[in-house]
This record gives sequence, structure tokens and C-alpha cells, in this order.
Amino acid sequence: MEDRSSSFWGPVTSTHEWCESNYVYSCYIAEFFNTMSMIPGILLALFGLVNSLRQHFEKRFSVLHISNMILAIGSMLYHATLQRLQQQGDETPMVWEMLLYIYILYSPDWHYQSTMPTFLFLYGAVFAVAHSQLRFDIGFKVHYVLLCLLCIPRMYKYYIITEDISAKRAAKLYLVTLLLGTFCWLADRQLCKDISRWFFNPQGHALWHILMGFNSYFANTFLMYCRAQQRGWDPKVKHLLGIFPYVKIQKPKSQ
Repeated sequence: MEDRSSSFWGPVTSTHEWCESNYVYSCYIAEFFNTMSMIPGILLALFGLVNSLRQHFEKRFSVLHISNMILAIGSMLYHATLQRLQQQGDETPMVWEMLLYIYILYSPDWHYQSTMPTFLFLYGAVFAVAHSQLRFDIGFKVHYVLLCLLCIPRMYKYYIITEDISAKRAAKLYLVTLLLGTFCWLADRQLCKDISRWFFNPQGHALWHILMGFNSYFANTFLMYCRAQQRGWDPKVKHLLGIFPYVKIQKPKSQ
């Protein structure tokens, strides 16, 4: 969107701009709502990280929560500056995060435990280098969607074998936030010319950020429950303030 005031970061160099006017509230923040909307996701990931560390979950979940925070911070920097370098700092962690989800989902059935993380690490490294040099656009989106689709069969398998109602509810909330977030993203992207003439901009991309912050949190909660069940840790889904689900485990004394 067209600038309305002076820019601290200079001309826009990112390949995309979203349906929010630039530098309206501060010369230091290009897209104010798109930047600030990442904060809920950071706080939710921080809560998940604390819960994971406090109960001594496997390190993979601590890394997952940290990766959620890194992605959110990278996205904040991108929307605050609209610079090409920061755009890659948003897009590359998105791919890394999906590779981590693939590892967590499929690792229980992987026969050679060191092969899968090594392959995914090298894959992520090669993508980061290639993306920095070739600057994928449509290719990045298609690639990201394919990685997401790889997760769906295993998520569905875990859902149908899970009996706990609260855990299933977390999985349903994951799906609902994903669908609503995708709708907001598409509306902001495809209907911007119409939205810009409205008296009020609903900030669809900012809503996408908020919904995806919750989406990641619900996904992490469900996966933590499933993994704890696989390890025989007697997981229970509790609720902070009666709203936010989290997993409480009871490890056998031998562990």
C-alpha cells in the first residue's frame, strides 16, 4: 500500500505488500497491525516452551516452540521494514518449521533414527541457500503448501486413534484456525482493491497472523499429547484460566 509518511527503512524492496497502508502510525514500522499481530503467537509459544521445559518433554518440543517464536520475530521484522532481506527471514523459517513438524509426526515410524533428522537438516540448509540466491516467489508458496500437505495424513491418523475429548478438541481448533486464517489471508490478498475503499479495513493479514499463532499452539499441544501417550506418560489436557489447553504428564518413576 502507498506510504503516507516518511520511511525510516527506505524504499520497499520486498516482493509483496499487504492490504495495510505503510507508515501510518510510526516511521519505524511499515505495517503496524501486521507487525503487532505476531505478539500473541510469541506469547503462546513462550507458554508452550515453559510447559515443555518444566515437565521435561523431549527436546524436539522445546525446539518446536522456539522455532515458532523465531518465525514470529522474523515476520515482525519483515512487516516492520518491508525489506527483501527480512522477507527471507520470514519465509525460510516457515520451511524449517514445517520440516520440524514432519520430523515430529513421522519419527516414531522411522527405522534409522539418525537418518531422518540429518536429511531434513540438509534439506533445510539447501533450501535456505537456494532461496537466498534464486528468491523463489510462486515456487516458495507451492513448496510450503506441499510440506503442509505432507503433515495432514499423519495428523489425521493421530486424531482418529486419540480417544481423549480434550485432545481431540485441540486438534479441531487447529483445523478451524487454519481454515479461518487461510480465508483471511486470501481475502486480504485478493480483495485488497475493494477493501481499500471501505471505511474500515478488517486487517485480514493481521488476523491471519493471530489465528496462525493459535493454530501453531493447538498443533503443538495435540502433538505433545500424542507423543506423551506413545511414551506412556499418562497425558491429560488441562486448561489455563479455563481457556488455553496444555498437556500435563505423569512419567513412570523408572523414567
